[in-house]
Amino acid sequence: MAERIRAFDWSTTELGRLDNWSKSLTSTVQMMLASPLPMVMLWGQAGYMIYNDAYSVFAGGRHPYLLGSPVELGWPEVAEFNRHVVDTCLAGETLSYRNKELVLLRAGVPEDVWMDLYYSPVADDDGRPAGVMAMVVETTERVISEHRRQAAEDAYRADNERVRLALNAGALLGSFVLDVKSNVLSGDERFARTFSFPPGQDLANLPQAEAETRIHPDDISWVQERVKRALDTGEPFNAEYRVLRPDGSYLWVLASGCCEFNEQGEAFRFPGVLIDIHERKIAEESLLRFTRNLEQRVSEEVDARLMAEEQLRQSQKLEAIGGLTGGVAHDFNNLLQVIAGNLHLLARHEAANANVQRRVAASIAAVERGAKLSSQLLAFARRQPLSPGVFTLRQVFDGLAELLQRALGETLQVHMSAPEQPWRVNLDRNQLENAILNLAINARDAMQGEGTIELGADNVALDPAFCAGKGISAGDYVRIAVADAGVGMPSQVLAKAFEPFFTTKADGQGTGLGLSMVFGFVKQSGGHIDITSEVGKGTRVELYFPRTLRQAPDETLDPDVAQRGGHERILVVEDNDAVRVSVVELLRDEGYEILTANNADAAMQMLLEGTAVDMIFTDVVMPGLIKSSDLAAWAKVQEPPVAVLFTSGHTRDIISRNHQLSPDTHLLSKPYSAEALTQMIRTVLNG
Repeated sequence: MAERIRAFDWSTTELGRLDNWSKSLTSTVQMMLASPLPMVMLWGQAGYMIYNDAYSVFAGGRHPYLLGSPVELGWPEVAEFNRHVVDTCLAGETLSYRNKELVLLRAGVPEDVWMDLYYSPVADDDGRPAGVMAMVVETTERVISEHRRQAAEDAYRADNERVRLALNAGALLGSFVLDVKSNVLSGDERFARTFSFPPGQDLANLPQAEAETRIHPDDISWVQERVKRALDTGEPFNAEYRVLRPDGSYLWVLASGCCEFNEQGEAFRFPGVLIDIHERKIAEESLLRFTRNLEQRVSEEVDARLMAEEQLRQSQKLEAIGGLTGGVAHDFNNLLQVIAGNLHLLARHEAANANVQRRVAASIAAVERGAKLSSQLLAFARRQPLSPGVFTLRQVFDGLAELLQRALGETLQVHMSAPEQPWRVNLDRNQLENAILNLAINARDAMQGEGTIELGADNVALDPAFCAGKGISAGDYVRIAVADAGVGMPSQVLAKAFEPFFTTKADGQGTGLGLSMVFGFVKQSGGHIDITSEVGKGTRVELYFPRTLRQAPDETLDPDVAQRGGHERILVVEDNDAVRVSVVELLRDEGYEILTANNADAAMQMLLEGTAVDMIFTDVVMPGLIKSSDLAAWAKVQEPPVAVLFTSGHTRDIISRNHQLSPDTHLLSKPYSAEALTQMIRTVLNG
């Protein structure tokens, strides 16, 4: 090491050239080099390192790069500690540490090390502290050995404590000693009784193999492994296992002991005790079963929540599509009404022209198809005004039987079933019948026109778990089920079944709005729809509607309503010019006196100025400050009341609550025919 010090260029450091070193520094370095202990000199405020051979071994891979390097750069991981050492000793003080724990990088890996450290100031020729002499003795192996010894003693004390507690609690099942050299097992009478050794067996010579046959087969290999480990390493032996009882049951025991070694380090004696832990293990197993059941319940709850969230996302997606669909249907209905009104006027004016009548009839048929499409869009969007009534599903089935048979064909049978005492519902009966008819037609197509459709109704009570994420509350419901044995649907098709315009039928054979309409009607009526399907086995659709406790009204037949018009004065309120012109001409042809207004603001001004009318025929959705519902409220309080007939392609809940019309509200949905208009006018005027 002296050669390295002489060869180093010290002129680049604060120490200067070697031949200019102070006598104090030179003599101290010579003394350090002669020492067999690891020593390092830290000179100057920067702590330039000069060390001996023993220290170079301690430095490991950092040698010889530490030579002449500032200590904080040489040992960056303990820079703060070394800065404190240098500052303290240069102030004239000494430091010493016993088993100081530091984290050093060795081979690039942080490692816990322990060291005895001694630091003393070294004076220059003027007697002032100019450096630090450090003596470094690593004690890592000794400290780790001490930790292991302490851990073993702690474990031994713990074993003794367990034995003491077992003795105090009366849980000790006996003691045993294994003579390792001769492989002879001995024990006391309680130990022999626990392992069911035969009476009269020599307790000083117990067959070890016979004891092992009494251990549960699932535990024997683990017990043998623990014994071998205790013999090889001297670790305390602790093993929990089951011992066979004479009645065939098993007893949980804890075997605890520690192997003893002779002066040559060879295992020669293995004493231990046997403790009864049966009740504790049974309690632990019960707790484990309870925990597993709890985890299962939590898992089921999480799965249910995920399913509910997925249903909510699907519902929100359909709701967003519905909002767009409703707006489109409103404008579409206005266009259809203009076309329908003018077609009816053309048919009247050209009554003798057969070609015109034929073309008008074809055009009106197209308008009716468009109107049906628009109605389905509004049903899906939950924007279709409903006229609910109280009835039972048995009444609906009785009325549908003949219609279903005609619509489905003779090769397909419908099997209907309903409870003897069916619960009542409050629904729009026409829309419900249309929904059932749509589902039946889908079932017919799935079975290619042959087979049996199951149409059933029953009373059900839904619990909160079933209702979670479905947008309905727990309670009493009436369930309608339509099931077929057709081709079924794969999961990817089933996921899109309720989306508008989605269909698996060939072009021209379906609009993709049937199930969408059913979905919208069910949701608008406060219900829920479920659909299950399996490829090759069929499909089942279930509709759930809330039970109502209202009584069904007495059915009375309405008197025949005259179809032709009269002399009454009607105020037509319509913001669409083309619709207004066609309606006015149709009504004037019927003999009515017609007044017009292009919005509710103008209509109200006319009425407040004294204009007398027999009826207000008003569009529902119009621009302006005054709403059509305000006109109706004014008309209701007049003496006598003025009749009001609404018309709209989309009411937007202005005259309804959740699109449910009250019994005294009359609505003619667009587009309508001349006959429907005149009949509705007479119905409302006649009260």
